Amino acid sequence: MKISKKVILASNSPRRKLLLGGLDLDFEVRVIDDIDESYPEGLEPKSIAEYIAKKKADAYKQTMNADELIITADTIVVLGNKILGKPADEKEAKKMLGRLSGKTHQVITGVCMLTAESEKVFSVTTDVTFRKLFTQEITHYVKNFRPFDKAGAYGIQEWIGHVGVTSINGSYFNVMGLPVQRIYKELKNMNRGL
Repeated sequence: MKISKKVILASNSPRRKLLLGGLDLDFEVRVIDDIDESYPEGLEPKSIAEYIAKKKADAYKQTMNADELIITADTIVVLGNKILGKPADEKEAKKMLGRLSGKTHQVITGVCMLTAESEKVFSVTTDVTFRKLFTQEITHYVKNFRPFDKAGAYGIQEWIGHVGVTSINGSYFNVMGLPVQRIYKELKNMNRGL
């Protein structure tokens, strides 16, 4: 697919680069460091992911060119009504995985697609179920894979996903951090309007 805009992925995530590259698009990575990812109290989880994705996109408004399309994303993990962010250390990572063990949780990725003329904000939700994880499995994963840059303390494409995830309802790629099927659809819609 040819896009009339220059696509900019506003993320340093190797997973997001890989996934967007899978759409066979030319794109550039541009990152503004230290964007505030706080959000107002009382937002429902879906709205939090969308709010942060939009906040990230807003940081690019002043420096973007008229011919550019900026794509930002934010992924959160939700168990019950509790948001599990990125763990600070091994202890917190093990605790998070212990909480996810034997349960179904939601992975929500909010996306903002910004041009000089328009802004599209959406989110995609995927249900992920882990079997009961043994303590030694959690310890092995955290020690060897160090998932401190991942919401919920895991990457589905890594060892813990291979051995522990029993079912997924929704987009696998969304769980990795970028709902590329929906992004492709939105790019096609956007391209018609450009």
